[in-house]
Amino acid sequence: MHDLIQSIFAFLADLGYIGIALALMIEVIPSEIVLAYAGYLVSRGEVSFVGAVIAGTIGGTIAQLFLYWMGLYGGRPFLDKYGKYLLINKKHLDLAEEWFKKYGPGVIFTARFIPVVRHAISIPAGIAKMSWSKFTIYTVCAVIPWSIFFVFLGERLGNHWQQIDEIAQPYLRPVIAIAVAATIVYIAFQVYRRRKNR
Repeated sequence: MHDLIQSIFAFLADLGYIGIALALMIEVIPSEIVLAYAGYLVSRGEVSFVGAVIAGTIGGTIAQLFLYWMGLYGGRPFLDKYGKYLLINKKHLDLAEEWFKKYGPGVIFTARFIPVVRHAISIPAGIAKMSWSKFTIYTVCAVIPWSIFFVFLGERLGNHWQQIDEIAQPYLRPVIAIAVAATIVYIAFQVYRRRKNR
Protein backbone atom coordinates (compact mmCIF):
# COMPACT_ATOMS: atom_id res chain seq x y z
CA MET A 1 0.00 0.00 0.00
CA HIS A 2 1.16 3.53 -0.73
CA ASP A 3 2.07 5.83 2.15
CA LEU A 4 -1.11 7.88 1.78
CA ILE A 5 -3.32 4.79 1.85
CA GLN A 6 -1.40 3.47 4.86
CA SER A 7 -1.96 6.78 6.65
CA ILE A 8 -5.68 6.70 5.88
CA PHE A 9 -5.90 3.09 7.00
CA ALA A 10 -4.01 3.79 10.24
CA PHE A 11 -6.36 6.72 11.00
CA LEU A 12 -9.52 4.71 10.30
CA ALA A 13 -8.25 1.66 12.18
CA ASP A 14 -8.26 3.67 15.41
CA LEU A 15 -11.98 4.48 15.03
CA GLY A 16 -13.21 0.95 15.77
CA TYR A 17 -16.56 0.04 14.21
CA ILE A 18 -16.96 3.40 12.48
CA GLY A 19 -13.45 3.09 11.05
CA ILE A 20 -14.20 -0.40 9.67
CA ALA A 21 -17.35 0.88 7.94
CA LEU A 22 -15.66 4.03 6.60
CA ALA A 23 -12.63 2.11 5.29
CA LEU A 24 -14.97 -0.15 3.31
CA MET A 25 -17.08 2.76 2.09
CA ILE A 26 -14.18 4.66 0.50
CA GLU A 27 -12.97 1.48 -1.25
CA VAL A 28 -9.37 2.67 -1.53
CA ILE A 29 -8.21 -0.36 0.44
CA PRO A 30 -9.38 -3.85 -0.64
CA SER A 31 -12.25 -5.12 1.51
CA GLU A 32 -10.34 -8.32 2.30
CA ILE A 33 -7.60 -6.31 4.06
CA VAL A 34 -10.03 -4.10 5.98
CA LEU A 35 -12.08 -7.06 7.17
CA ALA A 36 -8.98 -9.07 8.08
CA TYR A 37 -7.78 -6.15 10.18
CA ALA A 38 -11.22 -6.02 11.79
CA GLY A 39 -10.70 -9.70 12.67
CA TYR A 40 -7.34 -8.80 14.18
CA LEU A 41 -9.10 -6.19 16.35
CA VAL A 42 -11.53 -8.93 17.42
CA SER A 43 -8.58 -11.11 18.45
CA ARG A 44 -7.28 -8.24 20.59
CA GLY A 45 -10.68 -7.75 22.22
CA GLU A 46 -11.02 -4.20 20.87
CA VAL A 47 -14.23 -4.96 18.96
CA SER A 48 -16.69 -7.86 18.99
CA PHE A 49 -16.99 -10.37 16.16
CA VAL A 50 -20.68 -9.57 15.57
CA GLY A 51 -19.99 -5.82 15.70
CA ALA A 52 -17.15 -6.14 13.17
CA VAL A 53 -19.40 -8.12 10.79
CA ILE A 54 -22.21 -5.57 11.14
CA ALA A 55 -19.79 -2.68 10.51
CA GLY A 56 -18.35 -4.57 7.54
CA THR A 57 -21.80 -5.23 6.13
CA ILE A 58 -22.89 -1.61 6.50
CA GLY A 59 -19.68 -0.23 4.99
CA GLY A 60 -19.60 -2.77 2.16
CA THR A 61 -23.25 -2.18 1.27
CA ILE A 62 -22.94 1.61 1.28
CA ALA A 63 -19.84 1.37 -0.94
CA GLN A 64 -21.88 -0.58 -3.49
CA LEU A 65 -24.78 1.86 -3.20
CA PHE A 66 -22.39 4.68 -4.14
CA LEU A 67 -21.51 2.78 -7.32
CA TYR A 68 -25.21 2.05 -7.96
CA TRP A 69 -26.03 5.77 -7.64
CA MET A 70 -23.15 6.66 -9.97
CA GLY A 71 -24.69 4.41 -12.58
CA LEU A 72 -28.21 5.66 -11.88
CA TYR A 73 -27.50 9.41 -11.95
CA GLY A 74 -24.27 9.65 -13.94
CA GLY A 75 -24.78 6.92 -16.51
CA ARG A 76 -22.16 5.43 -18.78
CA PRO A 77 -20.93 8.75 -20.29
CA PHE A 78 -20.03 10.06 -16.82
CA LEU A 79 -18.20 6.84 -15.92
CA ASP A 80 -16.33 6.72 -19.22
CA LYS A 81 -15.10 10.25 -18.58
CA TYR A 82 -14.40 10.20 -14.84
CA GLY A 83 -14.28 6.49 -13.95
CA LYS A 84 -10.48 6.31 -14.04
CA TYR A 85 -10.29 8.95 -11.28
CA LEU A 86 -12.61 6.79 -9.18
CA LEU A 87 -10.49 3.65 -9.74
CA ILE A 88 -13.17 2.10 -11.97
CA ASN A 89 -11.61 -0.17 -14.58
CA LYS A 90 -13.30 0.27 -17.98
CA LYS A 91 -12.77 -3.38 -19.00
CA HIS A 92 -14.29 -4.61 -15.75
CA LEU A 93 -17.21 -2.24 -16.23
CA ASP A 94 -17.77 -3.47 -19.80
CA LEU A 95 -17.83 -7.07 -18.60
CA ALA A 96 -20.15 -6.31 -15.68
CA GLU A 97 -22.53 -4.39 -17.95
CA GLU A 98 -22.59 -7.27 -20.42
CA TRP A 99 -23.35 -9.75 -17.61
CA PHE A 100 -26.15 -7.60 -16.22
CA LYS A 101 -27.79 -7.07 -19.63
CA LYS A 102 -27.64 -10.76 -20.47
CA TYR A 103 -28.56 -12.36 -17.16
CA GLY A 104 -30.54 -9.80 -15.20
CA PRO A 105 -30.59 -8.61 -11.56
CA GLY A 106 -29.81 -12.04 -10.04
CA VAL A 107 -26.12 -11.67 -10.91
CA ILE A 108 -25.93 -8.87 -8.32
CA PHE A 109 -25.66 -11.62 -5.69
CA THR A 110 -23.58 -14.31 -7.42
CA ALA A 111 -21.12 -11.90 -9.06
CA ARG A 112 -20.12 -10.52 -5.64
CA PHE A 113 -17.93 -13.59 -5.14
CA ILE A 114 -16.28 -13.57 -8.57
CA PRO A 115 -13.08 -11.55 -9.17
CA VAL A 116 -13.08 -8.82 -11.84
CA VAL A 117 -16.86 -8.23 -11.91
CA ARG A 118 -17.32 -8.24 -8.12
CA HIS A 119 -17.08 -4.47 -7.62
CA ALA A 120 -18.20 -3.23 -11.03
CA ILE A 121 -21.53 -5.11 -11.13
CA SER A 122 -23.30 -2.40 -9.08
CA ILE A 123 -22.83 0.22 -11.79
CA PRO A 124 -24.85 -1.42 -14.59
CA ALA A 125 -27.59 -2.10 -12.00
CA GLY A 126 -27.86 1.66 -11.52
CA ILE A 127 -27.67 2.36 -15.26
CA ALA A 128 -30.52 -0.13 -15.80
CA LYS A 129 -32.51 1.56 -13.01
CA MET A 130 -32.84 -1.67 -11.06
CA SER A 131 -35.12 -1.40 -8.03
CA TRP A 132 -33.17 0.20 -5.17
CA SER A 133 -34.71 -2.11 -2.56
CA LYS A 134 -34.01 -5.28 -4.57
CA PHE A 135 -30.44 -4.15 -5.25
CA THR A 136 -29.86 -3.50 -1.55
CA ILE A 137 -31.29 -6.88 -0.47
CA TYR A 138 -29.13 -8.82 -2.98
CA THR A 139 -26.06 -6.82 -1.98
CA VAL A 140 -26.54 -7.27 1.78
CA CYS A 141 -27.11 -11.03 1.30
CA ALA A 142 -23.73 -11.26 -0.47
CA VAL A 143 -21.78 -8.86 1.78
CA ILE A 144 -22.73 -10.65 5.03
CA PRO A 145 -20.97 -14.00 4.27
CA TRP A 146 -18.02 -12.12 2.72
CA SER A 147 -17.63 -10.08 5.93
CA ILE A 148 -18.00 -13.12 8.19
CA PHE A 149 -15.38 -15.05 6.19
CA PHE A 150 -12.64 -12.41 6.30
CA VAL A 151 -13.31 -11.25 9.86
CA PHE A 152 -13.09 -14.89 10.96
CA LEU A 153 -9.79 -15.43 9.11
CA GLY A 154 -8.38 -12.16 10.45
CA GLU A 155 -9.28 -13.20 13.99
CA ARG A 156 -7.59 -16.57 13.54
CA LEU A 157 -4.47 -15.01 12.01
CA GLY A 158 -4.13 -12.45 14.80
CA ASN A 159 -0.82 -10.61 14.46
CA HIS A 160 -0.32 -12.22 11.04
CA TRP A 161 -3.51 -10.68 9.59
CA GLN A 162 -1.47 -8.98 6.82
CA GLN A 163 -0.92 -12.42 5.26
CA ILE A 164 -4.65 -12.59 4.47
CA ASP A 165 -4.19 -12.78 0.68
CA GLU A 166 -1.90 -15.78 0.95
CA ILE A 167 -3.96 -17.57 3.63
CA ALA A 168 -7.36 -16.87 2.06
CA GLN A 169 -6.57 -18.27 -1.40
CA PRO A 170 -7.19 -21.99 -0.63
CA TYR A 171 -10.51 -21.07 1.00
CA LEU A 172 -11.57 -18.64 -1.71
CA ARG A 173 -11.20 -21.15 -4.56
CA PRO A 174 -14.19 -23.29 -3.51
CA VAL A 175 -16.21 -20.13 -2.73
CA ILE A 176 -15.51 -18.79 -6.23
CA ALA A 177 -16.26 -22.20 -7.74
CA ILE A 178 -19.63 -22.31 -5.96
CA ALA A 179 -20.41 -18.74 -7.05
CA VAL A 180 -19.54 -19.57 -10.66
CA ALA A 181 -21.70 -22.72 -10.50
CA ALA A 182 -24.58 -20.73 -9.00
CA THR A 183 -24.19 -18.13 -11.74
CA ILE A 184 -24.28 -20.82 -14.43
CA VAL A 185 -27.44 -22.34 -12.91
CA TYR A 186 -29.04 -18.90 -12.73
CA ILE A 187 -28.09 -18.11 -16.34
CA ALA A 188 -29.41 -21.49 -17.54
CA PHE A 189 -32.69 -20.84 -15.74
CA GLN A 190 -32.99 -17.35 -17.29
CA VAL A 191 -32.31 -18.72 -20.79
CA TYR A 192 -34.86 -21.53 -20.27
CA ARG A 193 -37.50 -19.10 -19.03
CA ARG A 194 -36.98 -16.75 -21.98
CA ARG A 195 -37.27 -19.61 -24.48
CA LYS A 196 -40.39 -20.91 -22.74
CA ASN A 197 -42.03 -17.47 -22.85
CA ARG A 198 -41.39 -17.27 -26.60
